[in-house]
Amino acid sequence: MKRTSIGGQAVIEGVMMRGKTIYAMAVRNPEGGITLEEQSCTGLSKKYKIFTLPIFRGMAAFVDSLVTGTKIMMRSAEIAGEGIMEEEEGEPSKFEKWIMDKFGDKVNDAIIYISVFLSVIMSVALFFMLPVWLGGFFKNIVPTWGLGIVEGIIRISIFLVYIFAISKMKEIQRVFQYHGAEHKTINCFEKELPLTVENVKTCTRLHKRCGTSFLLLVMIISMVVLFFVQTDNIALRLLSRIILVPFIAGLSYEVIKWAGSSDNKLVAAISYPGLCLQKITTSEPDSGQIETAIAAMQKVLEVEGDDSKKIEE
Repeated sequence: MKRTSIGGQAVIEGVMMRGKTIYAMAVRNPEGGITLEEQSCTGLSKKYKIFTLPIFRGMAAFVDSLVTGTKIMMRSAEIAGEGIMEEEEGEPSKFEKWIMDKFGDKVNDAIIYISVFLSVIMSVALFFMLPVWLGGFFKNIVPTWGLGIVEGIIRISIFLVYIFAISKMKEIQRVFQYHGAEHKTINCFEKELPLTVENVKTCTRLHKRCGTSFLLLVMIISMVVLFFVQTDNIALRLLSRIILVPFIAGLSYEVIKWAGSSDNKLVAAISYPGLCLQKITTSEPDSGQIETAIAAMQKVLEVEGDDSKKIEE
C-alpha cells in the first residue's frame, strides 16, 4: 500500500483536506450542493526555518492547527447555515458594534484569534490546572515521583469523559460522521482504489494519523516526560506543565508522524489506544457525506498531485 501526507479535519457539514501547499474545504450548502473552497497553507513553518526541524515542526503544526481549525470551522458554519443567517440577521448588538469599530475589515481575524486564545485558556484550566490541583490531594499518599503519573491518569480520565459527553450531542454526531468520511477517503486513496463512494464505503473509518490519536498520545507522552520533573510544590508543578506543553506536543507529533508512515508491531501497539478512541470520535458516514470528503481530497490532488510513497505492509 502507500502513505500520503494529506490530512484532514471534519467541519460543520463538510470536510477539509490539507496538503503541503493548499487546503481544500468541501461543505454541503443549504441548497444541497457542495461548496468547495481552497486556500494556500500558511503558518510558522513557512515563515521561520527553525519550525521545519524535528520537534519544532510539531510545535508549529499544533499552533497552526488551532488557528486554521478555528477559521475553517467558522467558515463552514457560515456556508452550511448561510440561508438561516440571512433570515435571522438583524441589528448588531453593542458588543458586535464595538468589535466592528475596533477591528474594521479585520474583525473576522480578531474573532478567530480571540476564540483560539479562549480555547487555549480553557484547555489549560481543564487539562493542566485541574489535574495538578486534584493530584495535590495524593501528595501524602504517593511519592513525589508518582504525582506525575497520578496527574496523567486524571488528565486522561477527564479527556475520555469529555469525549464521551460531547459524542452524545446531536450536532457533534454529525461532525463525527464527517470525521469518518475523511478517514475512509484517505484510507481509500492509500489503498490505491479509485475515489468513488462505493470504494470509500468499504474502507475503515480509523486512521493512525488522526488528531484524536494525537491528543491521546500527547497525554500519554506527558506522563513520561513529567516523570522527570519531580516536585510537590503545586505552583512549580503547574508552571512546569505549561512550559513543557510545546515540547510534549512537538515530540508527540514526531511519534504520530512516524507511526503514520510505518507498519510494525511497535507501531501497532502505540497506535492501538488512539484507534480504539476513534471508534467514538468517528461514525459511519452516508453517501452525501462521503461525496464531500472526496470533493475536498480531489481538489488537493488536482493542485498538488500524488505525493504518496510505497511502504511495506
